[in-house]
Amino acid sequence: MRARDIMTSPAITVKPEATVHEAAALLVSQGFTALPVVDDDKRLIGIVTEADLLRNGYSDEAGVSRVGDVMTAPVVAMEGDAPTTVLARAMVADRVRCLPIVDGSKVIGVVTRRDLVRALARTDKAITSEVQHVLDLYSGRTRKWTVVVKDGEATISTDGTEEKTRRVLAKLARSVRGVLDVRVLTGGER
Repeated sequence: MRARDIMTSPAITVKPEATVHEAAALLVSQGFTALPVVDDDKRLIGIVTEADLLRNGYSDEAGVSRVGDVMTAPVVAMEGDAPTTVLARAMVADRVRCLPIVDGSKVIGVVTRRDLVRALARTDKAITSEVQHVLDLYSGRTRKWTVVVKDGEATISTDGTEEKTRRVLAKLARSVRGVLDVRVLTGGER
């Protein structure tokens, strides 16, 4: 599973000129803990978190009233094809709750700890059902392949399926939220 599979997109972002009050209101109204900060070209330049606002929003320091004054920069970001395992390690190691997802330097989405936990919470039965449905759609609504998911690992059983098709099946399975790994077995590998 990749960042693009679980990210919230489009991301709600804020500009550095926005007031601390505007950023706080946006966080509260959307139920977020952080907002990517972007320039006029929508390139990521920082992130503003609840902690940034609390640390600086109640300051007696004059002039601390804009997001650009309180945001965290530089910011850790990931590409859309980053595996969820990498996202989880980065969140734990860097103690962040939200990672902007970028294409180059442009923000295309965000992944939060909650997104990762939600993907983990899906049952193997629910994941199996969804992967099977996706594969059945790909085959023209006929059951050509069978799927079993255990602990997030999808095992697809095939008979006489070409290598190119097996690669497509694996990609389709990986697109399902909750799939952590995929194995495609041919008739002789069971």
